[in-house]
Formats: sequence, C-alpha cells, structure tokens
Amino acid sequence: MKDKVEVLQEVFGYEGFRAQQGDIIYHVTDGQDALVIMPTGAGKSMCFQLPGILFEGLTLVVSPLISLMKDQVESLLANGVEARYYNSTLSPMEEAEIKEMAFSGQLRFLYVSPERLFSPSGNWLYELSLSLVAIDEAHCISMWGHDFRPEYRNIKTILNRIDENITIIGLTATATPKVQEDILKNLRMTDANVFKASFNRPNLYYEIRHKTAQVDADIIKFGKQNEGKSGIVYCLSRKRVEELAQTLQVN
Repeated sequence: MKDKVEVLQEVFGYEGFRAQQGDIIYHVTDGQDALVIMPTGAGKSMCFQLPGILFEGLTLVVSPLISLMKDQVESLLANGVEARYYNSTLSPMEEAEIKEMAFSGQLRFLYVSPERLFSPSGNWLYELSLSLVAIDEAHCISMWGHDFRPEYRNIKTILNRIDENITIIGLTATATPKVQEDILKNLRMTDANVFKASFNRPNLYYEIRHKTAQVDADIIKFGKQNEGKSGIVYCLSRKRVEELAQTLQVN
C-alpha cells in the first residue's frame, strides 16, 4: 500500500492532513469501521476518498444528493481518479457503460443513490467486489429515514448481500448523540470508532434577537447598517420571500 501522505500530496495537492483526517484514514485503511462527524467544509470526503485510492478494489459511495455526487465525481476525475455516479439522471447507454467499467476494474469510485441500491435495475451492484463502502449524509438513517429517504434505514441489509464483512465508513455534518447511536445501530457498526471534530468556527459570530412587530423595518435597518456587505434572509414560504425581496429592493 502506498504512503498515505504521498497520495495526499500527489493526488489532492495537500501538504498534510487537517484535524482528525489522518487518524480516520489510518483507521479505515486498517479495515476498521468508522463514523465521522465533521462540519461542512472540514474535509469529510477525504476520509473515504484517500483510503479508496489506496485500496485495490472499488469503493462504493452511497449518497442521497445528485448534485453532491456530480461535484465529487468531477473533482476526482480532475485529479486523475476514475469515478462515476449511478443514479436516475443516466441514460440506458450510460448505465451500461458504467456497469462495464465497474466489472472490468476500471473504476475506483462508484457513487450510488440509495434508491438504486434497492431497485431491480441495481441488482448488479450486489455482484461487485468492493473494498470499502462510504455512507454519506448518514444522518438520513435516523433523522429523516422514515419519510425523506426511507431506503437509508435498510442499507445494511443490502450491504450484507454484497459482503457482510466489508469495511464501512459513515459520514455526516450533523448528528446528536441519539442520531449517532441510531446510525451505528442501523449500520450494525457496534465496534466502529466515532470521530467527532470540533464545530467551533472562529470566523463566525452568532446572535439571537427577540422578534418585534416591525420585522421588515428591523431587516431594512440592519441592511443599511451593513451597507456594501452581503447577507441572506431566510423565510418560511416562497410568498414571504417574494414580498420581503420587493420591500428590500424598494428600500
């Protein structure tokens, strides 16, 4: 197996690991399961991408977000790593091409939506020889598992059909202790190490204010106090967004 720091430098262009990345990568490449909890932008994807490059076989990445799959696949390809995604956006010809690449050993990473794992068209995935499985956005198993992406709660059943001894890494940017427990239980990773990075962002400042009857006036005042800067206002409905946007444009 190649040197981990050498691969980090040659493939990704980084001089060294960030925060707990090194510990996680060494743990996973030893064939141990892991649950990784890191804030967005802290480098979660590196924790499975680098081991996937070091392993000989294919790494299967289960992800619920098509846009995220596309971004990560394009990033890997730009770094010279063969990767593809398998989801509902593909044509039958594209699906056949990806299947051929997966079985011929041309791919290092295959990103799959949870629905494809459970669909008849994805039965060929059970026949793949895998080195690692990464479950991205793993909090879906617990927080939204019953309604948002119900397939997430049955992923372990599918993985057992592939290889019950496969190394698994779950990754998420948000998980309370209860959610962590649910992820570990549902993926049957009772012996997994939990790696939790700090969520402190020294460049961010949080403030909570009591709502007043003059919400629009308060927002306009705040905007004028921060002239020349950028900001985002979240609203509960599209109608409210359009109303507030019009008010802000007038002012």
